[in-house]
This record gives sequence, C-alpha cells and structure tokens, in this order.
Amino acid sequence: MFRFEILPAGDSALHVQLPPRIDPLQNAWCIALARSIDQSLGRSVRDVVVGYCTVTAYFDPLFIDAVWLEHQIREIAMAIDDVEDREGGLIEVPVCYGGEFGPDLEDVARFGGRPEEDVIAIHSGTLYRVYLIGFVPGFAYLAEVDRRIAAPRRPSPRAAVPPGSVAIAGAQTGVYPSATPGGWNIIGRTPIRPYDPSRREPFLFKPGDRVRFSSITAGEFANAS
Repeated sequence: MFRFEILPAGDSALHVQLPPRIDPLQNAWCIALARSIDQSLGRSVRDVVVGYCTVTAYFDPLFIDAVWLEHQIREIAMAIDDVEDREGGLIEVPVCYGGEFGPDLEDVARFGGRPEEDVIAIHSGTLYRVYLIGFVPGFAYLAEVDRRIAAPRRPSPRAAVPPGSVAIAGAQTGVYPSATPGGWNIIGRTPIRPYDPSRREPFLFKPGDRVRFSSITAGEFANAS
C-alpha cells in the first residue's frame, strides 16, 4: 500500500496524491485505482484522470456530495493491494532523427557531450513507459530518458511544433500528436499518428503501455507517410 492523501481540486474534483516521483509501481497503482473508481462509482464521477503519481476524479457538485465521494474513494484505495508493474501493450514507433525533422538533435548531443549518433542510439535503445496522457489529446508522457541525453526544456518554446515530432525534456520524452506550441527538444519525427479521431480507437498510447523507438531514413519516412 502506498501512502496517499486526498485533496480537493476546486469544487468539482478530488485529487489522490502519492509521493511526487517518477515510479512505475506508483503509476501502476494509480492506474489500478482509476480503473476501480470508474468501475465502482460509475456515473457518480464524470471522469477519472491518471497522472505520474496522482488520480483525479471529477464530479458534479450539484448532484454528488464531496465528503461522501472522498469516503468512497478512500475505501477503494485502501482495498488496492500492492500491484505489480504489469506490462501493457508494446508499441513500436519509427523515427527519422535529425536534419529538418530533428532541429534540436545537435543541442541534445552538445548537452550530453557526445555525437548525434550516440543520442539516437541511446534514445532508441531505451524501452519507455507511458505514464499518462495529457497536454493535448494523444500526447503521451514517456519515461525515463537516459540521464546522458536528458536535456532540459528549451529556454523559449516554439509557437508551433509539427505533428509527429519526437522530443525530449529532462527525464521525459514524447510525440507531439498535433501542431501545437512546445518547449521540448525536437530530435526527430515519426509518420505515426498518436491521435486520430477517425480511427476506431483514436488514441495510440494508453497509460501502462511500453514504447520503443527505432531509427528510419528520410526515404522510409516518406514511404510511410
């Protein structure tokens, strides 16, 4: 059992907070809690959102009493035993690194004091966990990035990052699913679409999934697009 506290988040949400750290077992516990809340409380909650070490349950305060809901969530949380980090799906993401697709690859290489080829090898040689989905629809926060290439966010964000851009920010990496402002270091681009509302399942990534990146050429990128 992990230590947790339940805090109000405004008048229409309750926030279950675990110790603030990137931890796969804590995150697995949060996923299990979110699933149990959804299954047990049904329409009493509007939505349940998983974070790195949090679960937030949204409700309608005109119909649901916050004190009652907190009691229910606490009972559900206390009933969850220690969980194993059960592996979710494994998703392969091809990436064309560097060049016009990865304008910040050189900066990340400079941060790590190593050649760009090493950055590519390290990034693509790590198996990442999907901890949460947020920011914009389909944006998966993946961790952990190897410390040798864990360059911090850029000092000034870009006004628009192209969709499919693969980027690093400290211990996190991710794929921009749509054109949006962003301050992460862009090291490549993938032809895969993390979010596509026309698909039967719009979201490619789910919390608990694993992601492996692989390097492809510009020609392979063009053929896959």
